[in-house]
Amino acid sequence: MTANEMPPMATPRVAAGALFFDNEGRILLVRPSYKKHWDIPGGYVEPGESPRAACVREVREELGLTPALGPMLVVDWAPAENEGDKLLFIFDAGSLTAEQEQAIHFADGELTEWRYVAADDLERHGPSRLTRRLRTAIAARTSSNATYAEHGDAL
Repeated sequence: MTANEMPPMATPRVAAGALFFDNEGRILLVRPSYKKHWDIPGGYVEPGESPRAACVREVREELGLTPALGPMLVVDWAPAENEGDKLLFIFDAGSLTAEQEQAIHFADGELTEWRYVAADDLERHGPSRLTRRLRTAIAARTSSNATYAEHGDAL
C-alpha cells in the first residue's frame, strides 16, 4: 500500500493535566488569563514529547513547581468543534504541602489565580464536559483504576 492509498488517519491535539488535591479532597483549579473558565494545570503536548513529560513541563511553567506525578487517571477523547479531535490525559499529582502551595507563582503569565474546589462545586468553575472529566478522574483515583472516557464520561 502506498502513501496515497492509505486511509485517512486522525491527528488529534493532545493535552495533559495534573490533578492536585488538598487534605480535604478538594482539587486545585487554576484561572487561565485566556479562558472564561477555570481548569487544571497542564497544556498541550509538543511534537516528540510524551503526555507525562508535557504535564510536568506545563506545571513547572505555569505554577513554578515540578510535580512528582503518580499514575494516569483518565484519557478522554474530547473533540471540540473549533479544534478538531483531542485526546486529554489527566495524571494524579497527589497533594501539595503547605510549602509547595506557598511556592506557587505564575511565572509565564498564563494564569491569574488558583484555588481548591470541592467536586460538588465544579459546575460553577467550568463547562460541563470539564466537570465530567474531573469527576471521572476523581473516581479513577478513588478506585485505583485508570479510565477511558469520551466527552468526560467513563465508558
